[in-house]
Amino acid sequence: MMLGSGLAAFGGQLSGYLEAHDPSTILKCNDRYWTFATGRGVSSLWSTNLVEWHRGERVFETPSSWTSSAIPGNRGFFWAPDIVKLTNGFHLYYSVSTWGSPVSAIGLATNPTLDPQASGYKWTDRGVVIQSAKSDNFNAIDPSVLLDRSGRLWMGFGSFWSGIKLIELDPATGLRIKPDGPVHSLAWKEEIEAAFLWQRGDYYYLFVNWGLCCRGTNSTYNIQVGRSRAATGPYLDKEGKDLMQGGGALFLETRDSMIGPGHAAIVARDGREYVSFHYYDGKRSGAKTLGLLPLKWSEDGWPHIAARL
Repeated sequence: MMLGSGLAAFGGQLSGYLEAHDPSTILKCNDRYWTFATGRGVSSLWSTNLVEWHRGERVFETPSSWTSSAIPGNRGFFWAPDIVKLTNGFHLYYSVSTWGSPVSAIGLATNPTLDPQASGYKWTDRGVVIQSAKSDNFNAIDPSVLLDRSGRLWMGFGSFWSGIKLIELDPATGLRIKPDGPVHSLAWKEEIEAAFLWQRGDYYYLFVNWGLCCRGTNSTYNIQVGRSRAATGPYLDKEGKDLMQGGGALFLETRDSMIGPGHAAIVARDGREYVSFHYYDGKRSGAKTLGLLPLKWSEDGWPHIAARL
C-alpha cells in the first residue's frame, strides 16, 4: 500500500482537486460521488469513480442571516459538515463557530438532489439544529449523522470541553426529535473532536480524533475508535475501557508524509468499504488533502486499514 498525495486506495493515487479539510461522509447521487468540506459557504468535491476528484459548487453563496446573528464573528466560513440521505432528500449539517469558542451552532440545509444540473436542485436553509453558549460544557460543532437500521436518526457532535455528545433527530425533518431531548455523553479526552458514527453487525462504532488539527505538518491528529451495542453508549475500546474515561483503540495515525489524519467516514463501492479522511501532505508543505484507504474488519469486529485491496 502506497501512501502519497491523495493516497493509493485503488492501486493508484487519487488525482485532481483534492483540497479538503474535515470531509463529510461520501454519498452518491446519480453517477457522481460527493463530499463536502470546511470552507466559505461549505465547499464540495465530486468524482465519478472515487479516484479522480473535481471541485464542486459551494452550498451557500450567501450565508443565512441567522449564522452571523447567532454566532457573532462568523462571516460565512463553515466547518466540518456531514450529509445523510433521507426519504425526502439530502440533509447537510454544518458547523458555525469561531476559533476556540464554545459559542457555536450546527445548522441544517436540505436539497432534493446533489446534481447542480438537475431540475429542483436548491439548497434550503432549515436553521439551527443545536447550539451551545459560554455557559454550556460542550461545543456544538463537528456533526456526524447516522440513520440506523431501525430507522432512528442520530447526530454525534462535539469538540474539546466535555467531549463528544449525541442527540436524536427526527427523520422527517432532520431537526431534533424533541427540542429538550437528552444530550448523551459518548467520549472524552483533553483533545477530542470529529466524531463519526457507523453501524455494523451488532455494534455501533464511534470514531473520534485525538490531538490537534490545522497546524499543517505540526498537526497531531490521530483517529481512535470504540464500539457499543447501543447508539447512546457506553463505547468501549478493544481493552474494554470506556471512551468517556479516555479509552480508544488506535485506528489511523501519521505515516510518512500522511500527517495528522482526521475526520474519518466510511463509503462502500462495488461490495468493498473504504475510509475517507483528510491529512496534511508532508510532500506539499502540509497541504490539506483528501485521503481514501481500503477498510477491512477483523474476525472479532474491529476496523483496520487493509494492507491490500
